[in-house]
Amino acid sequence: MKIVLAYSGGLDTSCILTWLREKYDAEVITFCANIGQEEELDGLHEKAYATGAVKSYIEDLNEVFAKDYIFPMFQANAIYENMYLLGTSIARPLIAKRLVEIAKEEKAEYICHGATGKGNDQIRFELTAYALNPDIKVIAPWRSPDWTFKSRTDLINYAKEKKIPITVSAAKPYSMDRNLLHISFEGGELEDPWKEAPASCHVLTTPVEQAPDQAEYVTIEFEKGIPVAVNGKKLSPANLMRELNRLGGKHAVGRIDIVETRFTGMKDRGVYETPGGTILFHAHRALESICMDREVMNIRDQLIPQYSRMVYNGFWFAPERKFLQAAITESQKNVTGEVRVKLYKGNCFISGRRSPYTLYDSEVVIHRTQRPQAQNRRQSPKA
Repeated sequence: MKIVLAYSGGLDTSCILTWLREKYDAEVITFCANIGQEEELDGLHEKAYATGAVKSYIEDLNEVFAKDYIFPMFQANAIYENMYLLGTSIARPLIAKRLVEIAKEEKAEYICHGATGKGNDQIRFELTAYALNPDIKVIAPWRSPDWTFKSRTDLINYAKEKKIPITVSAAKPYSMDRNLLHISFEGGELEDPWKEAPASCHVLTTPVEQAPDQAEYVTIEFEKGIPVAVNGKKLSPANLMRELNRLGGKHAVGRIDIVETRFTGMKDRGVYETPGGTILFHAHRALESICMDREVMNIRDQLIPQYSRMVYNGFWFAPERKFLQAAITESQKNVTGEVRVKLYKGNCFISGRRSPYTLYDSEVVIHRTQRPQAQNRRQSPKA
């Protein structure tokens, strides 16, 4: 029996790897998508093999992640419950897609994930897997009656018993999930929504009290709603995200502490750092304001909540999301130009925007005594 496990090397998947081997007497193949975890990937092959994996995949998918997932989503200005820029949500379809592909390549009948039975990720992984291969079999340990663990403390004790190498401890029991778009902190001591997140929850962003006292201007260039350059320098999609993360993080931009509604209906507290994504979100909207037709924008904005829920709930490969994406792509054909932002003490201020397709007419604005003519709209019906 072969099982391909979505593996991060963290507490849950490290314990699951050992549990799968013991429970099913299975050959476990681990897969980790490199989508911006940085140092978290160090020694991951060695750790997987030391824990009993028969094969370990680590694949660099950063460029694919930025180009085919992050950027199309930001064309839609997707934001969940008016605050969350969907950093974890958008990563899961890519991971699950490759998980299914590896299972086919390895002739494995099963895939496995470490998502909990109360969270969103179990749904995101499984909806993607079944959309791409309806015959795939999914093992979800946290929903299995044979999975006797009830908490992270139970897993920590199991890891000690089985001599599984882990970095988490009972003193720091919250979980972290990092990728090219953001980093999330959830669970453990963060489950009390009244308790302030500890200083250790600052990874991508400087604490606002320590941010520079001098503001910094950054210019982002877009082509058809897709960012292509920062401060006049053309960058690959992944490197563009890295640069905006660096700039935004330096100035404490993009940190939120929210309570969101999961797909299952329960409320959950999360602390998220999304510096580059926050800059992109505001810059993109600013550019649209001068070069996007009013009525097209009106219709597109009505689609944002529905599109965002689809991403959040794991419907990335659903036909309805693809249908909306086609409409959004059409709406972006003239969203080309530059936006200048000012980063200062956790804020991202718009300080300028320009486009070769601008609908902004300075002559109309300057001559205030003249009645402006309707621009780029249908003519009024005859009386």
